[in-house]
Amino acid sequence: MVEGSMTQGAGQGPEVRTPTVRDFRVPAYVHEAGPYGHTAQPGQTGDPAETPEYPEGYTPTQRDLPVINRGDTLQVTIDPEAVAAEPPAGRPGPLFVVGDVHGYLDELLAALREKGLVDAAGNWSAGTARLWFLGDFTDRGPDGIGVIDLVMRLSAEAAAAGGYCKALMGNHELLLLGAKRFGDTPVNSGAGTATFQAAWLLNGGQKTDMDRLQDHHLQWMARLDAMEEVDGHLLVHSDTTAYRDYGDSIEAVNDTIRETITRNDADEVWDLFRKFTRRFSFRDEGGADAVRSLLDVYGGTRIVHGHSPIPYLLGEVGSEDGEDGSGPSVEGPYVYADGLAVAMDGGVTMAGKLLVQQLPLQS
Repeated sequence: MVEGSMTQGAGQGPEVRTPTVRDFRVPAYVHEAGPYGHTAQPGQTGDPAETPEYPEGYTPTQRDLPVINRGDTLQVTIDPEAVAAEPPAGRPGPLFVVGDVHGYLDELLAALREKGLVDAAGNWSAGTARLWFLGDFTDRGPDGIGVIDLVMRLSAEAAAAGGYCKALMGNHELLLLGAKRFGDTPVNSGAGTATFQAAWLLNGGQKTDMDRLQDHHLQWMARLDAMEEVDGHLLVHSDTTAYRDYGDSIEAVNDTIRETITRNDADEVWDLFRKFTRRFSFRDEGGADAVRSLLDVYGGTRIVHGHSPIPYLLGEVGSEDGEDGSGPSVEGPYVYADGLAVAMDGGVTMAGKLLVQQLPLQS
């Protein structure tokens, strides 16, 4: 794989009970500026003829797909025994990863169908294939809860077929959890007063998602792992070295983060969220060494992450006002940091591409 090249490419299953800006700050941690954040929106000129019609509670973004009503959302009934089923002995199926989805359910289904992972009805059709989502299921797009429902259902269906569908914790899962649990409770931001509710709204929080958020969604998000190593690929959400603050093994990191969420302390969860929003640790001078510092501790030969959109990493963020009629040009994952890092966020919120990629990448 050539450094900096673009290449193209079949959550743990939930335990169901009954039901250039680099960081968020406060104000900078809270609000991501630029085309990936929320500044002036297209059509907001004050002229009613130019103002698009958005559903109540939807924060418009650069890309606006038809809104999916609750009745259209894929509803899910999970069989815990199916989720716990072990794949048959033998050679594991092919490995796929999915970048940030951010509520774009139609785009996700289309990308999964293109790779043969689901059929025309959106049901698992990939047998023993292994599928990992890298986090950030909600916010900015129209149907984040529909995305979570789909991933939960595919987890059960894949397990029953001898494969699996799993997911990692993204910073937007922490943001939604915090907004639901802590609301307007002030947190110690280190740079002034902040709240999860304000941060969630500033970063694309959708009222329709909050209204439909149920206990089983919250339980599923709170139990997600933060990192995993699969076939030599260290899978994480954020391109940051902050994972090292939480343990010196994958198991320790995952346990520590789950325990932090379980303690339900607003300041602790805010600090976790703040660290997960950091980005670009692998991009600039010393980036390859930063990747190696994670691989040396947690294993693997290459890191695969979401979080930072590829157009950001390339310095080609596209036109914010959309005057050119097109989004950023992203055809596949971006390989960088001496070939040690693979970025998977194609910038779907900027009219980019929602990436589903088989690993390992082909040279």
